[in-house]
Amino acid sequence: MKFKTVSEAYNFYRSTAIPVLEARAAAIKDDVATNKDADIASYNVELEGIMRVKEEQEQQEKEDEGEKRSKVILTGKDGSKDVEPAASREYRSAFYKHLQGKQLTNEEQNAYNMVNVEQRANEFNKLSNSAAVIPTTTLNEVIVKARKEGGILGISRGFNMPSNIAVPVATPGAAASWHVEGAVVETEKVAPTSVTFSANEIMRILSISAAVDTMSISAFESYLSDELTASVMACLAGTMINGNGTGQGVGIVSGITWTEGTNKLTVAVNADLTYKNIVKAISMLKRGYSNGAKFVMNNNTLYNSIYGLVDDVKRPVFVADPTESGKGRILGFEVVIDDFMEDNDFLFGNFWYNGYNMPAGIALDVSHESSFKSGLVDYRALAIADCKPIVDEAFVYGTKATE
Repeated sequence: MKFKTVSEAYNFYRSTAIPVLEARAAAIKDDVATNKDADIASYNVELEGIMRVKEEQEQQEKEDEGEKRSKVILTGKDGSKDVEPAASREYRSAFYKHLQGKQLTNEEQNAYNMVNVEQRANEFNKLSNSAAVIPTTTLNEVIVKARKEGGILGISRGFNMPSNIAVPVATPGAAASWHVEGAVVETEKVAPTSVTFSANEIMRILSISAAVDTMSISAFESYLSDELTASVMACLAGTMINGNGTGQGVGIVSGITWTEGTNKLTVAVNADLTYKNIVKAISMLKRGYSNGAKFVMNNNTLYNSIYGLVDDVKRPVFVADPTESGKGRILGFEVVIDDFMEDNDFLFGNFWYNGYNMPAGIALDVSHESSFKSGLVDYRALAIADCKPIVDEAFVYGTKATE
């Protein structure tokens, strides 16, 4: 069945189970790889519809699980702790009342002390002894908003692990083989990989109108989550591309050793990117990482270097999504726009093997003194975070020579 628009494909598949969606996507990719007459434009529309349905289902599963956790009260009937304290309703209320300078009830004060004295605030003690950790529900909202804004943060793997602990990560294994009855099967030696995240600090000062003191908790929470997304998470997102690893995370572009002809493709300074360059970059990706691979570039590169390219039979290399600007696929692979990428550069790979870690969320200090004359309230946002590519061979880098 052929679909004219992504919306049509989305509506067709919206009630389809994830395993069925994945099977259909695999069948499409197989046909594109083996059938020279495959209708790539139609397939791209269908794949985009499938991916949107899958992403929505996965996100809904996460939200449902988070809602279940948030509905559990702080203490049970016997006084035992049944939920992470920072996810409780008491702590959420206490946190925002604290920032607004309002009086806390006894239950709220107990919840506030439990989180910020006994638990997660310990991560921030070397920076501040009064930092209050934002509630889990707010942190989840900040992360969801940041991921929805696009870029590689939205497609990379998020961790919530203690700093300086090696976390094992599975990599694609060898395929099974046919077996002759009675023959000895050699044991495959698997070389596991792991990632260790450091405890780097992100700090931002947010100067917000004193009118926040009169906001409702829900309105203040929404406002604050927007501000944190635009500051702390934006800092992390930029580092995931170009971070140098010194007091900050390691970016993909700067953190991987790129070798021309192996995992790097360089276009001559006076030349334009071609269809063959794109095909070459795709062919460089190591076996096992192409399923789920994506192209990442900025808008300038997409529309000035990629948009007009055609293959040998004049079919467009990039097929745009007619329902959403900037969305589309290059030879069947999804394109992700990231404004932190340099002009004329692109990354191709499986970003499940790029990760970021925020083990203790974000903490806030509030000051009504530093902006006394301007009627503003200063909030200092502190985050312990790190990022780095987990498996170098999962990526290919395309760039243009400068000289």
